Amino acid sequence: MSIRILLADDHQIIRDGLRSLIEKEDNMEVIAEAVDGNQAVQLAVKLSPQIILMDIAMPDLNGIEATSQIIAAVPQCKVIALSMHADKRYVMEMLKAGASGYLLKDCAYEELICAIHTVLANKTYLSQPVAEIVVGDYLQQVQKNDGSAFSVLTPREREVLQLIAEGNSTAHIADHLSLSIKTIETHRQHIMKKLNIRSIAELTKYAIREGLTSL
Repeated sequence: MSIRILLADDHQIIRDGLRSLIEKEDNMEVIAEAVDGNQAVQLAVKLSPQIILMDIAMPDLNGIEATSQIIAAVPQCKVIALSMHADKRYVMEMLKAGASGYLLKDCAYEELICAIHTVLANKTYLSQPVAEIVVGDYLQQVQKNDGSAFSVLTPREREVLQLIAEGNSTAHIADHLSLSIKTIETHRQHIMKKLNIRSIAELTKYAIREGLTSL
C-alpha cells in the first residue's frame, strides 16, 4: 500500500518537482496539493494523508499555524516542514506546532525519503543544520535553568562537598587537598549558603542526589 502524501507549498515549481520525484518511488503517491495553509488544513481533514510536506512561508495561513490546526484535527498525520528557513524561531515554533520533521529545501532528495520513513516510524527527523539549532537552544535553556551542583558550585566546592559527604573530617579534607582547615571551613560555608542547606546530613543527601558520590 502506497504512502499517501500531501504537498503544501505556494510555489508551483516546488510542488511539481516534489511530485515528479516522489512518484518515482514504488510505495509513495501524492494525493493532493495545497497552495496555502488554509487549503492544506482543508485537504488534510478531508483526505487524512499519512505525510504532509509543509512549507512555512505561505499566504493566508502560514505553515506553522496550518500544522497546529492539522495536528489538532487529524493527529495521525505526520507533518514534515520543508523550508528555506533555518532560523531558530521557525524551527522551534514548527516543532511546538506538532511537526515530526524539519528539512531545509536544499537537502538531498534521499534525505527527504529517509525523513518520510523515519516519521512514519513515530520518530522525529531533523536535518543536521536544524538538529544543531535545536540542540543549541536546549543547551541554552539548560544553562539558564540548571540548578545542579555542576552549575551552582565551583569545581573546588564540588570536590570539597564530595569529601564532606563521604564522611571525611575537615582536617582530613584540608590535608588531602593541601589546603588550610580555615579554607575548607570557608568552602563549606559557601557551599551551604549557595545551596541553602544547613546541615552535613542534608549536604550528604544533596551530593548523592546530584551524583557527586554514592551511598
